[in-house]
Amino acid sequence: MRLLLVEDDRAVGQGIRVALGGEGYTLDWLQDGVSALHALRSERFDLLLLDLGLPRLDGLDLLHQLRAEQQGLPVLVITARDGTAERIAGLDAGADDYLIKPFDVDELKARVRALLRRSQGRAQPLLEYAGVSLDPSCQQVLYHGAEVAMTPMEYQLLHQLMVRPGKVVTRERLSSTLYGWQDRVESNTLEVLIHNLRKKLSAELIRTVRGIGYLLEHKA
Repeated sequence: MRLLLVEDDRAVGQGIRVALGGEGYTLDWLQDGVSALHALRSERFDLLLLDLGLPRLDGLDLLHQLRAEQQGLPVLVITARDGTAERIAGLDAGADDYLIKPFDVDELKARVRALLRRSQGRAQPLLEYAGVSLDPSCQQVLYHGAEVAMTPMEYQLLHQLMVRPGKVVTRERLSSTLYGWQDRVESNTLEVLIHNLRKKLSAELIRTVRGIGYLLEHKA
């Protein structure tokens, strides 16, 4: 999953980057509202973590513009503005959830998981398909009941495919999920990750759709 963090406090931003990066998310970080709005208009993200007190463009104004453009991206506001009227204004502007600074890191992780799950139309956290069970709350993968060790990138790739079983996920979508702006991407990295997943799970589980992408396929 690719997340965009918009936070101008470097200490807070670095703390969030470490916390969520450790969960396997790809996280890009910007420090002003104008840059964030440009990024949101030009690239695809799965979740926006938004501070309100931003330079160049206030977070609340950014949120208003985002929703006016019919962007349904889940938004978690993270701010020190803790007044009831301010929380109501943020939610009415289109925020999906509101977290007050200072916050507990575990609560942040749980709220991120819940918003991502809700955006995918799932009530339960567990993903299951063709003998594979994936639990985002602890990043555990089981195959026919046996735990399978995954690297963070292997886990994220499998998660993307598990969310849409039986449907093709394009190479572009997978790449944008796995790599942030700071990452150097080798041309064959995606193929290597798919190869590793097939070895760890089943060679027949992931089908290549040539020139387009990949899908999970269950053969009875």
